Amino acid sequence: MGEGVGGGETQIGSPSPSSSPSEGRGNISKVILQEMCIVGVIANPASGKDIRRLVAHGSVFDNQEKVSIVRRVLLGLQATGVEEVIFMPDYFGICTRAINGLRLSLKTSMLQMDLQDTQEDSIEAAARFREMPVGCIVTLGGDGTNRAVAKSCGKIPLLPVSTGTNNVFPYMIEGTIAGLAAGVVALRIVQSDRVIQQTKRLEIEKNGQLVDIALIDAVVYDDIFVASRAVWDISKVREIVLTRAEPGNIGLSSIGGCLYPGLLDEKHGIHIKVGQGDQRVLAPIAPGLIMRVDIDRWDFIHLNEAVAIEHKPSVLALDGEREVEVGRNDHISIRLTNNGPYVVDIKKALEESAKSGFFTRMSH
Repeated sequence: MGEGVGGGETQIGSPSPSSSPSEGRGNISKVILQEMCIVGVIANPASGKDIRRLVAHGSVFDNQEKVSIVRRVLLGLQATGVEEVIFMPDYFGICTRAINGLRLSLKTSMLQMDLQDTQEDSIEAAARFREMPVGCIVTLGGDGTNRAVAKSCGKIPLLPVSTGTNNVFPYMIEGTIAGLAAGVVALRIVQSDRVIQQTKRLEIEKNGQLVDIALIDAVVYDDIFVASRAVWDISKVREIVLTRAEPGNIGLSSIGGCLYPGLLDEKHGIHIKVGQGDQRVLAPIAPGLIMRVDIDRWDFIHLNEAVAIEHKPSVLALDGEREVEVGRNDHISIRLTNNGPYVVDIKKALEESAKSGFFTRMSH
């Protein structure tokens, strides 16, 4: 059985690896195997291109720009001394184009896998990386891309670079800086428990079975088909469950941020019922799409607390994309846990590296 994010739980949607990293939560430094100097890269060619370019004002994130970002990531990784980078293949050839004409001392290779041109590619690539001595995975995508990777990456720390539509989970960061931070983490230049943090996630339980996860938001949508996947019609939103809520976010999580402008701690989330009530918020639910949303009621939810979904039939949208169809007789709940992926704090990783003298040593 594959080792779960928080211990012995099988990862959603992932093959069962033949070997697993060290078990138990404990000190995060135990998560990363000794002398890792391999970094994995998962670049999603489909991120930044969904229907919200038509119904809102989202920009199209060109794949050629992703090529440029990967190039800068590679140069940052090389500067730290990373010896090998392994890529997920994709239909556009983002990583293949990135290394074309680039003088690199590090070794690069491609995972040997059949492409489906769906999120399953990211899930499989992350599962493959779990079977290798990979010290960090750099992702290029939005919340949806990272949700797919989180299903099967286990305890490998992620460094998510934003190239999607809903970008609450990934960083808006320059590729060079991302490469430097991923490099110092993979090489264990810094003390892992000071620069890596395990995140929260929402676990979707259907008829008693764990069927899916979300990293930022799970939305009850008044529809019966997945259809175009993206959520953009606020009139069909009935409930929202959030792990994060900041007014500076884009997407439906901004609604929670407008209701509660404080920073949610690691033990709480927010549950919102949308509808006629005493409150109305003005929130940016998509790029360029700012709407007034009526709030019936809202409250905090505690770690390991489950919210039972009563609006049926419906569809659950996870991190901005419709995923789970809910039948009239299905029993659905959304549980807040701390079983999310481990994520690199880029600022802390670089600060700790500088304090250790790493950058001054590397300059000689």
